[in-house]
Amino acid sequence: MEQELAELAAKVAALEEGSGWSTTINMEVFYWWCTALMFIIHAGFLAYEMGASRKKNVLASGIKNILAFAFMIPTFFFFGWWIYLAFPNGFVPDFEQGAGGIPWSDAMGPNLGDNATGIFWAAFTLFAATTASIFSGAVIERIKLSGFIILAILLGSVVWILGAAWAWHGGGWLLTEYGWHDFGAAGCVHMVAGFFALGVLLNLGPRIGKYNPDGSSNDILPHNVPMSVFGLMILIVGFFGFLGGCIIYNGTGQWTTIFGNPTTLSAVAFNTLMCFAGGIIGAWVVTRDPFWMMSGALAGIFAAASGLDVYWPPLAFLLGIGGGVIAPLVFKQLDKLGIDDAVGAVSVHGFAGLFGVLAFGIFGAGYPNGDYPDTNFLAQLIGAVSMLLLGFVPGYVGSLILKSVGLLRIPPEVEIRGMDPVKVPISAYPEGMDSNGIGVAAPAE
Repeated sequence: MEQELAELAAKVAALEEGSGWSTTINMEVFYWWCTALMFIIHAGFLAYEMGASRKKNVLASGIKNILAFAFMIPTFFFFGWWIYLAFPNGFVPDFEQGAGGIPWSDAMGPNLGDNATGIFWAAFTLFAATTASIFSGAVIERIKLSGFIILAILLGSVVWILGAAWAWHGGGWLLTEYGWHDFGAAGCVHMVAGFFALGVLLNLGPRIGKYNPDGSSNDILPHNVPMSVFGLMILIVGFFGFLGGCIIYNGTGQWTTIFGNPTTLSAVAFNTLMCFAGGIIGAWVVTRDPFWMMSGALAGIFAAASGLDVYWPPLAFLLGIGGGVIAPLVFKQLDKLGIDDAVGAVSVHGFAGLFGVLAFGIFGAGYPNGDYPDTNFLAQLIGAVSMLLLGFVPGYVGSLILKSVGLLRIPPEVEIRGMDPVKVPISAYPEGMDSNGIGVAAPAE
């Protein structure tokens, strides 16, 4: 009898051990595919920004975006992840907490006993690359590649991840002290990147020909609107991976946010689709422009992003409409102020994100944040101001330094001729088309 009980206990232990491994593998696979989907975001950004450029700058815009991604990955490995772990309390690092993020840590490599660090690092690296791509679109056609890469690393591997340490880390001061809630990163990703771009644009200046001597604005049209619209749609496909990565999944079917409150993929699916549709409708009402309709879809998602885990779907739809209306209207006001944002990144990400963060302070006030203070408007306001300044100040100061040493803007003669003919060794267009996309007659035989 004792032997039978011992054998039964051994079988139960084996089953429990197997169940534990199954749970771990389920969690690992979930974030693996979230990260894979997030790569689609960057395919979308690539098409969107190349389409938004003029023919003479198409490949230069693409190279800029590709290199931002390439530089973001190693810099996020060498110091970005450490910043996330070490700075939840503000600007003073906690070296003990950050120890797991140093490059030579056992966790930062093929440790067969660690099924979590690598996939979470990968997901956060893709978030970082997203911030760089947001900034990238605003500054196309006149920024130096070297200066852009420096600023992209500053934004993606330092600034945004510092905001994530404050806002998304389980010990982040915005959460533990105030009750901040921002499920879909309207603040630490979109606001930070949008207002970083604004700071850079103030020093970079407008493209040649954008403004007349009297201050009136000229439209500088994309060379391929269908390509940009398609890129925006692909970008939104990738955001389903982005939003999946915002959920804490323990592998057993139990889902929570990083703030400790329960949620489900079902809730996020309802609300994401509803605010997506609302953003398109809102932008269509005020512009009738397909480029802005798809940009409005993004703005609609960001306008509801803070509460995608808990909103009732009709509210997400209404907030989406609000985001879709706000983005093109803010873009027009910035244009009147002489700020040449080539793709509307400041309005779509910065201002729609700001709207979303504050909206949750109104509609989500009092919602329980797990073991942390309940959500409230003051927390959202403090967080919004923090994210705005965290993005804008480094963007402005960093670009001002680069401007002072001649690393920010390409020379006027290069800008007029086009970056592709000067900087890129191949042509974007088929034989018989010049760098401006104009047909060239074949030579006489």
